[in-house]
Amino acid sequence: MKITQIVPSIEPRYGGPSVSVPKLAAALAGLGHDVELLATAPDGGEAHREGTLQVRIFARAWPESICGSAGLARYLRTVECDAIHSHGLWLRTLHYAHRRALQRGVPHVISPRGMMNQWAWHHNRWRKAFAEVLLHPGALHHATGWHATSPGEAEEIHALGFKQPVCMAPNGVDAALPAEEDAARSYWQEHCPEAFARPTALFYSRFHRKKRVLELIDLWLAHAPSEWLLLLVGIPQEYTIDQLRDYVLRNSGGGRVLVHDGAEAPPPYAAASLFLLPSHSENFGLVVAEALAHGLPVLVTDTTPWQALNATDYGWCGPWEHYREALLAALALGPDRLRTRGAEARAWVVREYSWEKSARLLVDFYASLRR
Repeated sequence: MKITQIVPSIEPRYGGPSVSVPKLAAALAGLGHDVELLATAPDGGEAHREGTLQVRIFARAWPESICGSAGLARYLRTVECDAIHSHGLWLRTLHYAHRRALQRGVPHVISPRGMMNQWAWHHNRWRKAFAEVLLHPGALHHATGWHATSPGEAEEIHALGFKQPVCMAPNGVDAALPAEEDAARSYWQEHCPEAFARPTALFYSRFHRKKRVLELIDLWLAHAPSEWLLLLVGIPQEYTIDQLRDYVLRNSGGGRVLVHDGAEAPPPYAAASLFLLPSHSENFGLVVAEALAHGLPVLVTDTTPWQALNATDYGWCGPWEHYREALLAALALGPDRLRTRGAEARAWVVREYSWEKSARLLVDFYASLRR
């Protein structure tokens, strides 16, 4: 099968899909399918092939915020494929995918990537209404099918009135490679030695209000034991590094909370004993899977699809209103017991979440939509 995958960007600053979509495309190619991954970047990029996976990056036009690309639009008009799968909403790339699928008469599958969660759907709703009408008119209602990465996301799609079939295929996670872990540990030992001198909890995600980063700082300063350090590492988005550092200092958090830019740094999992992500919403939360794969127990809110953690000793998934109690209980375990639980979590997540398994589910889904 020839499959075209389209994502607005694979730049790390845009978070989860920039990592998960290339891995999904590689897994599809690994099954022997002819896969093309198309994306945009500020200045474009060179095309390259990895086996049966072809990656092409096109120059992004102004305004960059809507990911328009004349080059991508022109190229798609020449694409012959059996299925088109686009990732993300509210951007111009979705229009190009929708238009070509109609022209070719092939299935168009959309991965909303968390954007149909109630919080995300209503956040800046006027902009999204604008996008539905002018950026990708008709794309949502004419989709052939949807790809959800959790049962909750599938329910959210149906709750908004969309009747098309939904494939539930979670993101995968790769086992952490020892060499990569060692290199990351060395980097963070040099750039944040404080995290290796005391018990440390880690927040690692985009610095965006959706992630409740300010609320987490407030909670930590009000309730966490003073011997513990909170390390915030992220991609600046709604909050800059300086803004968060100023916020910490204004709230007398110096020495208890450290903020680092994660844009050009390796993942900081080796610097911590516990992972925290109290998001308003996540369709999957790839960093949660990565933290588990690096041997960290996790605490997440129940607006992420990680309720399975509650049947294990590897973490907790519950309402924000109970996050303080869960945090204090986890910190009371201490680094040694957390490390033991994290080692078991590593084996569990790699076993349960496989990119190959998700790719097979999606191939079957594409085929069912073509019948």
